[in-house]
Amino acid sequence: MEEDTDFRIRFSSLCFITDHVGFHGTIKSSPSDFVVIEIDEQGQLVNKASDEHVYKVHKVLPEPNNLAKKPKLDLQNVSFEERSNQEVKTSAGCLDDDQNYEPASEKADTIKDGILRGEKEHLDVFGSLLDEKTNELLNQYAGDIKEKWNSKTELIGPSPEFSLGRILDKNQRATLHSAVRQKFPFLITVGKNSEIVVKPNLECKELCHLVSEEEAFGFFKYLDARKENSKFTFKSDTDKEHRKAVHHFVNKKFGNLVETKSFPELNYSADNPNVVITVRFREKAHKHKKRSLHECPERKVIHTAFTLRKENLEMFEAVGFLAIKLGVIPSDFSYAGLKDKKAITYQAMVVRKVTPERLKNIEKELEKKRMNILNIRSVDDSLRLGQLKGNHFDIVIRNLKNQINDSTNLRERILEAIENVKVKAVKLFLTPEDSDDPVNRAKKYFLQTDDAKGTFSLMPEFKVRERALLESLHRFGMTEEGCVQAWFSFPHSMRIFYVHAYSSKIWNEAASYRLATYGSRVVEGDLVCLEEDVDDEHLRSSKVHLVTEEDESANTYAIHQVVLPVLGYNIQYPKNKVGQWYQEVLSRDGLQTCRFKIPPLKLNVPGCYRKILKHPHNLSYQLIEDADIDVKKDGSHIDEATLSLLISFDLDASCYATVCLREIMKHDF
Repeated sequence: MEEDTDFRIRFSSLCFITDHVGFHGTIKSSPSDFVVIEIDEQGQLVNKASDEHVYKVHKVLPEPNNLAKKPKLDLQNVSFEERSNQEVKTSAGCLDDDQNYEPASEKADTIKDGILRGEKEHLDVFGSLLDEKTNELLNQYAGDIKEKWNSKTELIGPSPEFSLGRILDKNQRATLHSAVRQKFPFLITVGKNSEIVVKPNLECKELCHLVSEEEAFGFFKYLDARKENSKFTFKSDTDKEHRKAVHHFVNKKFGNLVETKSFPELNYSADNPNVVITVRFREKAHKHKKRSLHECPERKVIHTAFTLRKENLEMFEAVGFLAIKLGVIPSDFSYAGLKDKKAITYQAMVVRKVTPERLKNIEKELEKKRMNILNIRSVDDSLRLGQLKGNHFDIVIRNLKNQINDSTNLRERILEAIENVKVKAVKLFLTPEDSDDPVNRAKKYFLQTDDAKGTFSLMPEFKVRERALLESLHRFGMTEEGCVQAWFSFPHSMRIFYVHAYSSKIWNEAASYRLATYGSRVVEGDLVCLEEDVDDEHLRSSKVHLVTEEDESANTYAIHQVVLPVLGYNIQYPKNKVGQWYQEVLSRDGLQTCRFKIPPLKLNVPGCYRKILKHPHNLSYQLIEDADIDVKKDGSHIDEATLSLLISFDLDASCYATVCLREIMKHDF
């Protein structure tokens, strides 16, 4: 009989390990019926307060500031020429940007002394590293380039170059590179075997066609200075199409380095629809830059940790709302994992550039969105995905019933199921959900029409990531470049989450196929883990063994040791039908040649292995009678029809409660 190969692709996730009968019931009747509490790396529930860490308002120290207080400048009442000079020189002069970033208003310090110091330093650099003749020729070369630009004369042939000669000392070369770019932002410098060559900055010239010369020069000075947490703001603009062109230019040329956002000015109204484009370095753009000799020590970025409680709210919607209230952007938030929407969830978060006191001040506003913040405290760094031990679940299952054609007492069936799962392993993986709601209708419209702008208008405002994606597709077009730029509209943590989500989906299907094909036998070609106490995320190929024919015959390994690979460039696949299944699925999705190292998308996914079976921990339960429900129907048992089950358990990270419930109930949702 010919094998049904399509079965491997379409196989349902509904595959069970234990052999009890199970029962029917309803989960998530209300958010309070499904409570999820994150367990941190120390094994503590994140909703529990720790006295030594919890923030107290009266004990908060002022924000760190080692600089003398300076009078603030009202940037709404000064010309852009003044403003751009001051903002850019702040970067070059190592004066800190305001940690509490505020959209719709740009704050800066009066730094005339800093400007003078910066200019004097550049003069000193040219005087000390260049001879008088070379310095004079450099100024003449710069003047000639500028004059040709102003005359609108197109340069014929290759761009003219000017050599500053060889500078043998590496630090001196770095200093001279920066000095030239700061003094002449319409020029660029390149290194050739210790020689510094100066050329026209054609990208600056291109930007001058879109914005004023002062704005263009200021922007390139900002890029060269690369001051962490600094920002650059273009002149206010009422023309949406012009702003779109500026966004497009900056993201096309420098999207891997900076991100752009539009914010209304403080006095924004229908009569005064002024909007400004603000540029910020991406979070990791600074970390590999070389520090110049004249770079000042930078103030440490503030990180504030807290526990977020949300009810019936998607996590990205919650983060978007927090970002607006705190005047930061969603990528300033970090978290260990995502949580259910239709539930009450508690999870750890860290926000950058916001003090504990400032976070405390928005508590009342958050309550209106069914959100609360607990355990506010200062920490040293952000969170990363997967930085948790697991999750604790308190779940109420309502409308309990026997399986069809099962006449056994319902209470006995429930006790049998739970006791069975207590002592046997449970397969835990995610099954995608599908529903007909405004979000899915908008997505279906997009798939049918490719109309990013129309889909954007249909997508609910709380769907922050979908709207960001659609806005970028509308701005850059439905091309390969447009898709790449849309991808970069997401913060890195969100981008990598989607890669993990796809990988998890494939792993889930592979686990189902493996168990349906071979059951609990360990067969030749399986992969097994050689160590017992090892975290899945840290299980690498060196700890994985390929089962041989001899291993299978001798029953050397047990099912709880079997692992499957999570997609990546540093994993091996099983050498049996499951390995063939992986290749077919990857081929189906156009990824048969993908090595999961994609530099243009900044993706570098090594992969790992996960055991296909996991145990729930600390499982407890209680049967509850719903006395307020009238169920007096012929042939029914009142005590059974009104039963609900309260069940609590802990699961490791990357395990899902719904799968555990399926195994207990032998019932899909």
